[in-house]
Amino acid sequence: MPSTADLVLVSNRVIWLTEDDPVTPGFVAVRDGVIVGTGPREEAERYVGPDTELRDVGDAPIMPGFVDVHAHMEVAARTTYQTVDCRAPRCGRVADVLDTLRDNLGSATDGWLVGQANLFFDQKLAEKRLPTRAELDTVSTEIAIVVRAGGHVSVLNSKAMALAGIDNDYREADYSITGMPTVVRDERGEPTGVVKEMDNLLPLPKLSGEGLRTAIREGVRDLFTANGVTTIGEISETTEGLREMDRLHSGGELGARLRIYLWAPGTVSLDEACTHAEWSNFASPENLIKIHGVKMFSDGGYSAASAAVKQPYVHDGHHHCGEVALSSDQIGEALAKTAAAGLQLAIHANGDRAQEEVCEAIIAAGGAPAGAPAPRVEHAGNFLPDAAATALWRQAGIIPVPQPVFLYTFGDFFPTYLGDYGRLGRFPFRQLIDEGWAITGSSDVWIGSEERATNPFFSIWCCLRRESFLGETLDAEQRITLTEALRMHTGNAARTLGEEHVYGSLEPGKLADVIVLDRDPFACTDDELLDVRVDAVFLAGRLVHERTPQTPGRSGA
Repeated sequence: MPSTADLVLVSNRVIWLTEDDPVTPGFVAVRDGVIVGTGPREEAERYVGPDTELRDVGDAPIMPGFVDVHAHMEVAARTTYQTVDCRAPRCGRVADVLDTLRDNLGSATDGWLVGQANLFFDQKLAEKRLPTRAELDTVSTEIAIVVRAGGHVSVLNSKAMALAGIDNDYREADYSITGMPTVVRDERGEPTGVVKEMDNLLPLPKLSGEGLRTAIREGVRDLFTANGVTTIGEISETTEGLREMDRLHSGGELGARLRIYLWAPGTVSLDEACTHAEWSNFASPENLIKIHGVKMFSDGGYSAASAAVKQPYVHDGHHHCGEVALSSDQIGEALAKTAAAGLQLAIHANGDRAQEEVCEAIIAAGGAPAGAPAPRVEHAGNFLPDAAATALWRQAGIIPVPQPVFLYTFGDFFPTYLGDYGRLGRFPFRQLIDEGWAITGSSDVWIGSEERATNPFFSIWCCLRRESFLGETLDAEQRITLTEALRMHTGNAARTLGEEHVYGSLEPGKLADVIVLDRDPFACTDDELLDVRVDAVFLAGRLVHERTPQTPGRSGA
């Protein structure tokens, strides 16, 4: 007879997400945070003793916790505290943006007022353009104002430009942080107020100490835990933020484990990342927080027309193709150094040309060294105009990491920016799965993300419904099944992190990351998936979230 468990969860609908993938009545028995038994619900009593917590949730389904492999949690958490929300559709016109900023002048911090706007804000406002520097000056010339449109493009007023030192003689940095920095200039060579890939070079207000700790605590809770996310692949923002995450985990205050990818050179240098053991010194166990990899940018964003593509951008009349910011030698060096440090290399490569050059550089370097984690290419699978390009991915041994939420966010606008070329290969998930790619879903939540970006059921809805921001259905033949979409956000995601043996399905020996849903997603229409709520979340068997009638869930976060 098996030993009794600390916790036994019983349900009439267990979504196991194991290899055989049945959905049946059953139980999950947990001891010391690990699943020690599963099976038909009538066998649950074998694990119940006098000290066992037995929770029978009836018809409420249970399933593995979600895994978000690519998020900027600290950025999103800080954004809640430090920005004014100007996103469309709540702001539909430039005048709405200006009024919103004007109404919030009293919340300026350290002389700055920061507006949060969506990716492709110029396409989502009625005027099909960004606010101008002159228009922001009508709000204030005494307070520095910047509207950050998704983290790749920002608009500054005159005061903000002065504080940032951006004038006619300003020269951009010659290295990539989120892509190559650019100050947009008019026909006379004068800065217009629009900057691209420069947010981390601006002297924006900082959040630290108790404020940062509170932001991270509440950000993890509201954006992730309440939506059933139990593991976050976090792209680092600050070393202070990492220390606060560790401190919060040590106090039992975070409901999601963190797999940290150190942003180089945004947070630390490549060498500092690869010697993190000398300075990170986390007090919390690796089960909860660990340095997992390094994140670098090989190009920028589509919204800034700085993703490196093979056909020219057509929307701005310049007909350029973006720029690849990492050389083959830099990629080879990063691959060798991260492998030696036992870290996984993740390279942002939005455009098809950037992805090709990254893969060629990995191949030229001999691929990932033996025993090293396979390198990730972030955003591979979002735009695949040449279906045969996956052969190069396979040769390079990469893991593609697409984001289904971007189908909604900017799937409409590939043709706007790239012409007919932009209609090819938008989020071809059916093709990739049929080719055998274990693709994942992730939020890439950052400043300017859509309000539901961190809700995995929104991402799953994107995989099935394929509805864009403007209401268009994009390439319906690329729809996938609900089971496939659930796997993208659980087991496949765990596999991308190299931890599929640790979590991602409900099986003995894995950590008891379990969530309880308020309804059966298999009984929902596609649109009803957006209404699924998470009633309870267990992280390694510990209850870290429980929805009550007074706290009706945060799936809109």
